[in-house]
Amino acid sequence: MKKLGLFVVVIALAVPFLWWPSISQARDGIALFSQYLGLGALIAMASSHLIATRWPGVEALFGPLDQSYRLHKWLGIGAMVAILLHDTIDAEMRGLGRETALVELAETLGEISLYGLLILVVITIATFVPYHLWKWTHRFIGIFFLFGAFHYLFILKPFKNGDPLGLYMAAVCIIGTLAYIWTSAPRGLRPRRPYEITRVTKEGNAVAVDMTSQGRPLRHQAGQFAFFRFSGAGLGEPHPFTISSAPADDGALRVTIAPLGDLTTRVSRNLAPGQAVQVDGPYGRFGRAKGPQIWIAAGVGITPFVALAQALAEDGPQVTLVYSVRDTNGAAHIAELQNLAASKANLSLVVWQTSELGRFSASALPDIVPDCTNRKALFCGPVQMRRALSSDLPKYGIAQKDFHFEEFEIRTGLGIRRFGRWLWDRHGQQILKEAQNNAH
Repeated sequence: MKKLGLFVVVIALAVPFLWWPSISQARDGIALFSQYLGLGALIAMASSHLIATRWPGVEALFGPLDQSYRLHKWLGIGAMVAILLHDTIDAEMRGLGRETALVELAETLGEISLYGLLILVVITIATFVPYHLWKWTHRFIGIFFLFGAFHYLFILKPFKNGDPLGLYMAAVCIIGTLAYIWTSAPRGLRPRRPYEITRVTKEGNAVAVDMTSQGRPLRHQAGQFAFFRFSGAGLGEPHPFTISSAPADDGALRVTIAPLGDLTTRVSRNLAPGQAVQVDGPYGRFGRAKGPQIWIAAGVGITPFVALAQALAEDGPQVTLVYSVRDTNGAAHIAELQNLAASKANLSLVVWQTSELGRFSASALPDIVPDCTNRKALFCGPVQMRRALSSDLPKYGIAQKDFHFEEFEIRTGLGIRRFGRWLWDRHGQQILKEAQNNAH
């Protein structure tokens, strides 16, 4: 994610402390800190809602959408931690005024917001909960933000809503509220590009879906993705797919869908020519590296590289595309890529069949690309393969900064399992071995 976006968030969280010296005079510092934790939670949640809008400028500020959504997730988790601490640490101060029915209502809504957000955050990081259920429950986060904003506005606090700090926080609440209203608005009120499916073809184990614009076309760059709502197939939930075709003058698009999960399986089985599609995008900045490159794809991760290969200019950089597949029968766009490699002098295609050669790893690169140390590496494929390449590529002269990928995961967990595996690999096996030796 971009450092500029992180800097903006840090500054937004730090601004309330400008008024700490004047507000803290003769007041309980611990209680005041608890109230400031509540302010920080509102700021983090409003920032998270802002990222979720996908408004123009969000990627420019926070980075490509895959990275912005990681910040979105951690802002939500950070807000939840701040709210829990705010609830645990007594924030009540004496001499702030008389409690009224409105104040009591604000306190009640604050409690509801706390427990509601806690449940939703747990559902978010518990990735075993089905995507469609998580997506449905995720909409309530904004409602609990509104409860939190009401709680802030009407509880007793050591400053007035009309004070500079009060006006700043009111602006935060307004931004968060507008962002929530935007993301929750009926789909017909949000800008979408109308398309119609013209062809659905089998591509190995996947299906390629061609579509043409029925209005103002989408303008994208090779390597980008968009959100597609295949309403004609009764699949109303938008889902991100990489655009597997280079930009066309008429705005025609193609996506390639592999049946990897419940939703993608239903999509691949229920699409047909003539069905309507609503498109939101484009997003992402994948494939904008300069100089000689190595493209590494596995499975349906080939999709951005098909578009990039189509768009590769004759005077463009030298590129070697390594396509890892189980076998060529199940490989999507294999014939198309072979034709592109045959017609472009600066594009080389290496098809790595794991059924014959085993899993592809960084150790194979020097034999495939002798000058790999002078190239940047772009990857799209399974997470485990990405992590292995990220760890091993520096051994063969490709630095971490020259390894580019997109984390195409709108929803992720906390990484607890990954941390557990790392801990076991680093210490667990050695401890077990020492215990076995001591037993003998």
